[in-house]
Amino acid sequence: MATAQVNGITIAYETSGSPLDPPVLLIMGLGMQLIAWPEDLVDGLVEQGYYVIRFDNRDIGLSTKFHQHKKPNLVWAYLKSLFGLKQTSGYTLHDMADDAAGLLDALGIAQAHVVGVSMGGMIAQIFAARFGARTLSLTSIMSSSGRRGLPGPTAAARNAMMRSADPSDRKAVVERVVNVYRVIGSPSFPTPERVMRANIERAMDRGANPDGVARQLVAIVASGDRTPLLRKIRCPSLVIHGAADPLVPVACGVDTAQAIPGARLEVIEGMGHDLPAQLIERLLALLDHHLRGNMAPELPPLTPHRAGSGTHH
Repeated sequence: MATAQVNGITIAYETSGSPLDPPVLLIMGLGMQLIAWPEDLVDGLVEQGYYVIRFDNRDIGLSTKFHQHKKPNLVWAYLKSLFGLKQTSGYTLHDMADDAAGLLDALGIAQAHVVGVSMGGMIAQIFAARFGARTLSLTSIMSSSGRRGLPGPTAAARNAMMRSADPSDRKAVVERVVNVYRVIGSPSFPTPERVMRANIERAMDRGANPDGVARQLVAIVASGDRTPLLRKIRCPSLVIHGAADPLVPVACGVDTAQAIPGARLEVIEGMGHDLPAQLIERLLALLDHHLRGNMAPELPPLTPHRAGSGTHH
């Protein structure tokens, strides 16, 4: 695994494709490592002629952990967020956007297409607003502007995310994360449980850091409303959101697209808060046309899961 020294910390990263091709920087979401990007999506982008850069955000995976900051109390942080009280965090999403810019510096890349999912979408938004000259395009997937008043997670999604497990009990941790995936995943495009378990165990073996996930979560809340920043974005922008997202409701994607001048919104029916294998071809079509500047992609047909053909989540 390659690493770069960025902003005084170590960032682990991986590149795919030819460095002579247009670079695409992929930014993952809360607690997720670079390996969470589906290989078919990465390979597809490379086949389309892009140089793909993935990395572990700070405090997760093989990048620097912030153990000097104790694990935050998530219940207290949630209650403070309900009342708009100031959050104390060891770092913010702005610091994480600086990490992304620093990684491009380390790789000698002046400009890139920036694609982020969930928390990664928030970081990508900040990047596009603050580093406009370096942003060829922005794609924000299943993310939010952070504006107060937007709908929050469903009760089931919130409960699943807030539920804890003994970090020393591997089986309990896996069961907890499987439950989260079941609740927030795409209802029309379910991921087989054996695939979920394999991905979870692979991530645990590579670089799990539960305290880091909690710190990232507080960083999201502490970073506040990005609407003023979103209005400053001038690059071509695409917002993709699942109509069935229980963690970051589709209204958040609509709001994000409305705040970014000229942004295009693509709502995918039956998609939740994940990147299921059944949607990779559609996502690749959307991304390729967006990155190339075309506004009317020819999308592959969707084939939603039907009753009796597999396991529902």
